[in-house]
Amino acid sequence: MSPTHLLRRFRREDVSLQLDDIQALILRARPEPYVGLHAMVHFDEPDGGRDLIARLAEHIPSADDWAEDRHAWSGVALSFAGLRALGVPDASLESFPLPFQQGMAARAEQLRDHGENAPEDWEEAYRDQRCHLALTIYADNEDDLAQAVATAERELEASTGITVVGTHTFGVDERAENPFGYRDSISQPTVAGSGVAPQPGQERAIAAGEFILGENSETGAPVAMPSPDVLGRNGSFVVLRKYDSRVGAWNDFLRDHAGDEAAQDRLGAQMVGRWRSGAPLVLAPEGDDPALGADPTRNNDFDYADDTRGLVCPHSSHTRRLNPRFSETTILNDENIHRIIRRSSTFGPRWTRELTAADDHDDERGLFFIFISARAYDTIEFLQQEWINRGNFIDLGTERDPVVGLHDEPGTFTVPAEPARRRVPGVTTFNRLRGGEYMFMPSLSALAWLGRAGWQA
Repeated sequence: MSPTHLLRRFRREDVSLQLDDIQALILRARPEPYVGLHAMVHFDEPDGGRDLIARLAEHIPSADDWAEDRHAWSGVALSFAGLRALGVPDASLESFPLPFQQGMAARAEQLRDHGENAPEDWEEAYRDQRCHLALTIYADNEDDLAQAVATAERELEASTGITVVGTHTFGVDERAENPFGYRDSISQPTVAGSGVAPQPGQERAIAAGEFILGENSETGAPVAMPSPDVLGRNGSFVVLRKYDSRVGAWNDFLRDHAGDEAAQDRLGAQMVGRWRSGAPLVLAPEGDDPALGADPTRNNDFDYADDTRGLVCPHSSHTRRLNPRFSETTILNDENIHRIIRRSSTFGPRWTRELTAADDHDDERGLFFIFISARAYDTIEFLQQEWINRGNFIDLGTERDPVVGLHDEPGTFTVPAEPARRRVPGVTTFNRLRGGEYMFMPSLSALAWLGRAGWQA
């Protein structure tokens, strides 16, 4: 969903949120096409970290910024270790959710991050709580990215007592494809009070408090917020997980279990839940429909109410697992409190059909799975435990997500059919976790408070 499309749906008179205090990356979509940079920073000493935050804060746009001539923008998030390194008082630190305090690596059991996804095998930038601050820059072309990166580098070089522990560039063309060649980040919730009208396929906007701290959530009350108010209000929580994608292994799997290219594309669409263009299976059951996939007014306008048996879109498909859309599940849940704002970013060369497992190399293709939610840690741990790495909620026992599930041993993918379902064997781990962290994305006023050590006033 491009910023231009969102802007067409924006009505200033419908705004009830403090947009001028909320970081733009929470509520404003990335461009398409896009290029960008993720940088991970370690605070060697408190004064240097606070100085850097104060410097960067001047370059972070707010969600109130709808300037059509903006071609690059940045966002900043902090880990618990980063807040502690800044000298934030214990009373404030202890007000954060326990999973955030512990960090992603320490929550490996809850996240089912074991085997080849275990923290001891992560990249150095994400180990031993090195990542204190994550800076993300998005741009719609290389020239604007270079200018924004140069600005960030000037601020980093002017700061002392900090160390850049990792950087990674990313980007996609106008097709906005993920590493496997499927159009990405189509389904996004509309946030009540943001001034943006719901898009087709959504009954209503989701309560702002599901994404913005201090606002009422779907329960009618705010989610617990860090203290003091200036630190927590208008912020949100972020999950960042970096994956290497085994695109060649994915291609090999499709070739091994389907006949010609058309059959391979159908099996892939059944595993993902959408065709490569982004057209959902339930709206294009006979084949891909690129016009539908590219139309933001239609490509998300569906649910699974008329496909209760999964004959069109299998229950175990990736997109159906992560957004059941009124599907019957054996584990009851409120879908609206598991909604997330996705800001994922793809890196590496585009997918091609010719790639094989022999072409898969570490850090060549992959994605940063990034999402924002006031309930981020409960949500990711629920998703990892129930919807991704189990199948009980759809009566499929131990069957895992065929795209992002961790498969210690080859698994299966079930395709409902008449007269008998088909079980496709040999599903492996197509996305290997290389690191991640639980982060907090402060408001703009909170960044200023952190930069000047407001707790000392």
